[in-house]
Amino acid sequence: MNATLPTAEALRTALAALLDGLPPKQAAQAVDRLIASYRGNTPTDAPVLRDRSDVAAYAAYRMPATFEAVRSALAALRAAAPEWIPATHTDIGGGTGAASWAVAEAWEENAPRTTVLDWAEPALALGRELALASGVPALRAAEWQRSRISAALRIESTDLVTVSYVLKELTAKDRDAVVSEAARAARAVVIVEPGTPDGYARVIEARDRLIAAGLTVAAPCPHSAACPIEPGADWCHFAARVSRSSLHRQVKGGSLPYEDEKFSYVAAVRFPANPAASRVTRKPQIRKGLVLLDLCTDTDGLRRDNVAKRHGALYRSARDASWGDPWPPHDE
Repeated sequence: MNATLPTAEALRTALAALLDGLPPKQAAQAVDRLIASYRGNTPTDAPVLRDRSDVAAYAAYRMPATFEAVRSALAALRAAAPEWIPATHTDIGGGTGAASWAVAEAWEENAPRTTVLDWAEPALALGRELALASGVPALRAAEWQRSRISAALRIESTDLVTVSYVLKELTAKDRDAVVSEAARAARAVVIVEPGTPDGYARVIEARDRLIAAGLTVAAPCPHSAACPIEPGADWCHFAARVSRSSLHRQVKGGSLPYEDEKFSYVAAVRFPANPAASRVTRKPQIRKGLVLLDLCTDTDGLRRDNVAKRHGALYRSARDASWGDPWPPHDE
């Protein structure tokens, strides 16, 4: 593989090479089974990643989306703390390493030393193989360790911890313990879950636990106070565009060349950071001469701003704003 950067395209290329020869029908069947169990309520002592074909099929389906979601969360963290560069990174429940690819890209010139922890040896083996094929020094040097992700987990002190699409797989007791251990060990913690009401609820629980442990929220929230969303009335989530390879379309049975991955996240830190003054929490609504922005703000809770054409440069920025962006733009 000739890629020099851990981009989404490089990841798709590596996945396609590993899946070469696996019949799409077999891959689709494995994906259907794994979606129903691996990301469901399967206890962590009952592995469902039975072999390499299982892991490869699941990686083809999920790694690009997980990569894009974590990449978006890391971009928000970096915007809040642009001078901070982690030297070490621990990916809890990292599986085949999608979050580690995102971390390696985020700090590509000074990528941290990464350790991936997961209890599924087939996932670790494939993740290691993908990393070696990446051509990216930070990924090639990553350590892949088998570890039970539970209340018994203990990790060494590290600059950055990522926990992506893991909390749903854990019992409430294990979930709380893993988040507490991440908070104890790290200077920054990034947690990503599916952009569903229950995924958001898990993120809010983790957010509260991180704040109680002494961390402050860097993103997406403009503050570390209580979330202004009324429980059960709505949920905070964002979207990341994921390009689909032909294999991915075959495995998922889709026809579009892309999909939008919905996710919820929190990034919390133990060092100074500057969260956005407010953040766009819905897709902006564009009318004739008017843009409607739904915002979460640092002082006014949830608010809708109407940005009219008469606002000049701010209106032009509003027309270019995307779901999840900070507001107002840094240059306004």
